[in-house]
Amino acid sequence: MKYGICLVSVAPVRLSADDRSEMVTQLLFGEKIEILETHPKWWNIKLKYDAYEGWIDPKMILEISSAFYHEEDNKLYTADLFNLIQENHQPIVLTLGAHLVNFSSGKLQVADKIYQYDGDYVDATNNSLSLTQIALMYLNTPYLWGGKSNFGIDCSGFVQQVFKLKNIFLPRDARQQAQYGEVLSFIDEAVAGDLAFFDNEEGNIIHVGIILGEQKIIHAHGKVRIDPIDSTGIFNTDSQQYSHKLRLIKSFDSD
Repeated sequence: MKYGICLVSVAPVRLSADDRSEMVTQLLFGEKIEILETHPKWWNIKLKYDAYEGWIDPKMILEISSAFYHEEDNKLYTADLFNLIQENHQPIVLTLGAHLVNFSSGKLQVADKIYQYDGDYVDATNNSLSLTQIALMYLNTPYLWGGKSNFGIDCSGFVQQVFKLKNIFLPRDARQQAQYGEVLSFIDEAVAGDLAFFDNEEGNIIHVGIILGEQKIIHAHGKVRIDPIDSTGIFNTDSQQYSHKLRLIKSFDSD
């Protein structure tokens, strides 16, 4: 088995081995992968963090040893919307939540590559910010199907990344995330940091957002935005109509 790590700011992971194929998720800098299958121009990979699978351009990946892949990773992540890291004085702009794996005293080393990073970072195991404070950092990020960075993000990628910065694991997709947490009977029981899930006419979970309290929700819909929520669903303040039908609320007791 082969392993790798993403050493570009954001790398698209596609449904199939084609540049025109749908992007299903992204790798952020520092994320490790298992390489399942190799072709000259494409690798089939599985993310270490959430076991999500897809196809990636191998030029965006550095192969690493099995020992490095299997090391227990730290929980250090970039903490600003703009983060500058340098290798041989060449800059790379990192997103919020990039993984500073193998980081110590301002330096990050991966194989023979050494990066200098003097910016802010957070240890997710001891993050003083609440889930809602982290969520607000993504406000107005444009919507991007398969995205999970502050350059572009989808609803479940947004929720996964916010929770990751509090060291709370959630899988990648909204329907998977709906299996976590404790079900609440009424919207009035929800507190800041709880998750609201929404379904379509077929009953499939298609959307997720983070409760802010005071009958407000922050979610990725066109952009990361704040809208009112009630027992019916999300009321879009721009269109002046309901955009999503509420299915259930899940509590995490984390804020």
